[in-house]
Amino acid sequence: MSNVLADRRYSKDHEWVMLKDGKVYVGITDYAQDSLGEIVYVDLPSVGDHLGAGDDFCNIESVKAASPVINPLDGDVAEVNVKLQKNPEELNKDCYGTFIYALAGFRQDMYDGLMDAKAYETFLNTL
Repeated sequence: MSNVLADRRYSKDHEWVMLKDGKVYVGITDYAQDSLGEIVYVDLPSVGDHLGAGDDFCNIESVKAASPVINPLDGDVAEVNVKLQKNPEELNKDCYGTFIYALAGFRQDMYDGLMDAKAYETFLNTL
């Protein structure tokens, strides 16, 4: 069973979202990193980019496959985790402690519409 943290919201595309200091931080779930295997590259967005909910905008590459990050809600990229350029394996080591990017200007109702931990665990049980 994959690890799921209660302090986040989740998408059906296996991204987590955490609200902190007026921004939402986005990363991949334990299920996603486990499915990908050893991550070797992360394509990051640029600060200032506007991302829509459902946008497929960057790839995470592993030794097994490449997988897009599907943006979970509308917003403007306020921060990117540049450490991932040199150390993409951090997503395997600590997927919940390693964000990919942060969004500002998001809509609270879109955030509220994402799955809570219990709903995401129920969703994982259907896979």
